[in-house]
Amino acid sequence: MRKVLFIFGLLNDEDVEWMARVGSLKELGRGAVLIHQGTRLEQLFIVVSGHMQVTVKGLGSVAELGSGEMLGEMSFVDSAPTSATVTALDEVVYLQLEKKVLEARFVSDPGFAGRFFKALAVFLADRLRGTVQRMGYGKGGKLDSDEILEDELDETALDNVSIAGDRFDRMIRILAGARLEH
Repeated sequence: MRKVLFIFGLLNDEDVEWMARVGSLKELGRGAVLIHQGTRLEQLFIVVSGHMQVTVKGLGSVAELGSGEMLGEMSFVDSAPTSATVTALDEVVYLQLEKKVLEARFVSDPGFAGRFFKALAVFLADRLRGTVQRMGYGKGGKLDSDEILEDELDETALDNVSIAGDRFDRMIRILAGARLEH
């Protein structure tokens, strides 16, 4: 859930409501693959409920993701093939956002584009920091340093946590009225 706080804390209410309206609410059964490593994506995904496992050929399982996580974000940014396979560990509900729909909104609403890409950059930076820490770098940070610890939100994000949580809840309520696609 922490990841969605980064994203929704930097977007505004209208942005989140728009995403809920234009996205498709979908469901995956346990063991179903959402993303195959090495494929090209034309969508971005936000996990609404359930858990996903991320695996990389040659490494095995590298992460378990849950509610509020964004998937397909790297390929969304650079259009390169996906770097991992993502599989449902249980019943998963997710919001699918089409890249071409988002890109049209970026053109028509530059403010949304700025907020969206800043949120995506913060999200990716946090994910990279987590990866670096799992590799053993950055351990032993001192309490008097300005370093952001593994489980700590930066002050800017912290200011928006409550608002972001409310926005995610609002999106869930909007999606509750949407038709679930299989």
